[in-house]
Amino acid sequence: MRWGQAILGIVMVLAGGVWFLQGIRVIPGSMMTGSRFWMIVGAVVAIVGIVLLARGAGAGSRNR
Repeated sequence: MRWGQAILGIVMVLAGGVWFLQGIRVIPGSMMTGSRFWMIVGAVVAIVGIVLLARGAGAGSRNR
């Protein structure tokens, strides 16, 4: 496992998830609430985070 890549992926999934949820008005209380821009940015960041997490987790099993 590439720890750095996996940790970055987790952080990106969490941040992207919060941004997405704020964009669709599930999490209120900021200027991002209800903004289509943050919904899209959050989704993209979360998807990239999932890819990084998968690549980081899968790298260790191939190198053995």
